[in-house]
Amino acid sequence: MKIRSLVNADYEEWRGLWLSYLNFYETSLADEVINETFYRFIDDHQTKQNALVAEDEIGLVGLVHYIFHPHNWKIEEVCYLQDLFVTPQKRGQKIGQMLIESVYEEANSFGAPSVYWLTQEFNRPARKLYDKIADLTPFIKYARRNQ
Repeated sequence: MKIRSLVNADYEEWRGLWLSYLNFYETSLADEVINETFYRFIDDHQTKQNALVAEDEIGLVGLVHYIFHPHNWKIEEVCYLQDLFVTPQKRGQKIGQMLIESVYEEANSFGAPSVYWLTQEFNRPARKLYDKIADLTPFIKYARRNQ
């Protein structure tokens, strides 16, 4: 298993993983958003939005997207791990853990030692992993109502 940066040639495989991830969360995005997101990830001129992929001998089997941003309570930037997905047939093989730990390494290299993410309360398989490698916080997320 290899964890590496996303590259232009990965578009079709990444898109398939991304659509599966969105489907898991019962949502969808316009092609314009999907394409722009991909191109932000592979743009060498920006360092804030990033993506890593897990690759085996057959192809891509996982992805993680993460964003560096300023924080009002810290001098250094922090890292928001926004998306994590491993194909169902590859789950239970520590690929998700490898992807998260790779984000930890990237964050350290960037000078952003704080990494955080959100998940749904009922996502028990993911939370089982998260409980092993991170601390659960007491925060509750709120979002603006659609207008």
